[in-house]
Amino acid sequence: PAVPIAYMLYVREYPVLRISSACDGALPQKGRGQIKTTIDILIVLAIVGGVATTLGLGVPLVSAMLATLLGVEDSMMIKMGVLIFWTLLFGTSVYKGLKAGIKILADINIALAILAILFVLIAGPGIFILDLTVNSFGIMFNNFLRTATWTDPIGEGGFPEAWTGFYWAWWFAYTGMVGLFFGRISRGRTIRQLVLGVITWGCIGTWLFLAVMGGYSLYLENTGSLSVTEILNTQGLSFVNALVIKSLPFGNVTLFVFTVLSIIFYATTIDSSAYVISSICAKDLANTQEPRRWNRIAWAVLLALITAGLLQADSLQTVLAMTVVSSLPMIPILVLLCISTRKWLREDFPHLNTNKEIVKPTAKSTVG
Repeated sequence: PAVPIAYMLYVREYPVLRISSACDGALPQKGRGQIKTTIDILIVLAIVGGVATTLGLGVPLVSAMLATLLGVEDSMMIKMGVLIFWTLLFGTSVYKGLKAGIKILADINIALAILAILFVLIAGPGIFILDLTVNSFGIMFNNFLRTATWTDPIGEGGFPEAWTGFYWAWWFAYTGMVGLFFGRISRGRTIRQLVLGVITWGCIGTWLFLAVMGGYSLYLENTGSLSVTEILNTQGLSFVNALVIKSLPFGNVTLFVFTVLSIIFYATTIDSSAYVISSICAKDLANTQEPRRWNRIAWAVLLALITAGLLQADSLQTVLAMTVVSSLPMIPILVLLCISTRKWLREDFPHLNTNKEIVKPTAKSTVG
């Protein structure tokens, strides 16, 4: 949805900062206000569900890393301490705004992430990881269609529901937040630059972490240096991450760096989400303005409280169900955004003939 939102803001020059307004091209005149209000509510619920899942899975991960680092047993007290620290961190960031707070955290995050990946490649089995990455790309492209449509109807092992379906739902839940965030910062870029930038760098970042950290974990399991599967079955996923990282050279120092990186990673995600939700909920917010500080802080605290409730419930299934349910309404909303953008493009650029030759884009085809 970043393209419809950016197009709405910087080509159509809408004065408001709401995703529902980017659906105008697909909505009827009658009852449009009520429909747009409903769309905004559903988007907020989807973002809240996605963020709650992120924190619900992220807090145990960071608390396990801290417990391993300090040599103590993981507990609910450590988890709540992590959540409180997070709330203070992303609350401060979102209070300072888009440029003074969120941007600084994001810049630190990128630098640390690149250094961490390079360290694992250099200090770890770099050749094995690169070999495995090339091999994995071949397997992925060769089996992409099969795995994307695999529902396991005979074996009924539950993998497609617990992994493929869940991750799709999780990503759908974040589409509103990511779309509005990228759309807001895309002034002056062409549609092609926006699409390629988001897809390219997003995929590269994901592939790098999966390839390097996943490859290193497989190396430990394959060589017998660390029984990753046994730890996974006995202590859970959170402690697997902590012990895999600690097995690197300068174990405690490396684990500390990765703990800080994880904290900032999650903080940048949550403060961006709180910023976007407060933008959607703000009344008559111009696209050049930022939502009021109390609005941003209120949403940051509310997201933390929801996460605290999920941690107390201590049920992963509750977290997963919340994600799936909250993300489903995003599917028809995304369809409306596509229809609206297509209609706007046809109205603004009637000289483009999609059946024959496409003429060179004019300056108006940029999103700024």
